[in-house]
Amino acid sequence: MELSYKQWGEYAGEPLFLFRLTAADGAYVELTNLGATWVSACMPDARGRLADVLLGYPSAQGYIDDTCYIGATVGRYANRIARARLSIEGVEYKLETNDGDNTNHGGFHGWNRRVWGWQWLPQGIRFTLVSPHLEGGFPGEVHAEVDYCFDDSHNLSICHRAVTDRDTCINMTNHAYFNLSGNARPVDDHLLQICSDTMLDTDAAFIPTGKFSPVAGTPFDFTSARAIGDGLHMTHRQLEWNRGYNHCYLLGEPGVMRRAALLSHPASGRRMVVDTSLPAVLFYSAGFLPGTEGKQGEPLLPATGVCLETQFYPDAPSHPAFPSTCLRRGETYSYTTNYKFDIL
Repeated sequence: MELSYKQWGEYAGEPLFLFRLTAADGAYVELTNLGATWVSACMPDARGRLADVLLGYPSAQGYIDDTCYIGATVGRYANRIARARLSIEGVEYKLETNDGDNTNHGGFHGWNRRVWGWQWLPQGIRFTLVSPHLEGGFPGEVHAEVDYCFDDSHNLSICHRAVTDRDTCINMTNHAYFNLSGNARPVDDHLLQICSDTMLDTDAAFIPTGKFSPVAGTPFDFTSARAIGDGLHMTHRQLEWNRGYNHCYLLGEPGVMRRAALLSHPASGRRMVVDTSLPAVLFYSAGFLPGTEGKQGEPLLPATGVCLETQFYPDAPSHPAFPSTCLRRGETYSYTTNYKFDIL
């Protein structure tokens, strides 16, 4: 494994770096300390030709200006919390309302906007961050870490850890947008399997209603691999609200490593397998990408990427029946997701 880096710009008076982790065969991933962001994944196709299978921007400035969390580490709380309110031990905290009346992805002070510290690991890099008490409205000073480790088998392991000096809520994820074709083309021809037969029911504001919905017989059934385009353009109110897929699939109890999803692209022969110890995976078909310029000058348009965001359930603090996202003082939040790239 070869580890290298270069200076990549500046943000808020702090230097930005682009880090590269290179496997023995030349495949590599790139990361930056702005938002502890996953920038690229250059992986071989069936003929051995490398191409970048992550959507993104050609320079650091694109990530500075980004509004879609492309590749970023999301915190303190991935996805939404209804009414931007959090109650812990009878104390209510008002969060930032950056999504109508709700908070989303940590509010205006989400961790995607922070410049993280960093240090090398034997097979990767660790990003570190101190989030002050009441940042975004969330209680507790939180010390967070994200480890990215890459190996010669093209497995990228992402481990999120956090500790706090007072009780709080944590829900971290990575927000990479995948396109296994190596271009910003529509993902209709990608085959997806999600290892779940149940998803969360949500309202038009993407807030869970508290109901668990079986996917059988609906456009949301990916229990067997099928083309994303088969259901993406169907008439269904959930698809209309979300401009496609933006739905949380339930995997099981937190802390157990399990298969979450498999994404493949038959034309290129590339496949990605997702395993996680988190209790859910959110499938987002990028319906809100605004058409900004991507890495190869191609516009990042709706449905040109696939997000498979492993996480706890959205709005868990409002639903006692959901797995708890409360992190107590003295405890450690620690969950791992593996993205394994190979050939069909």
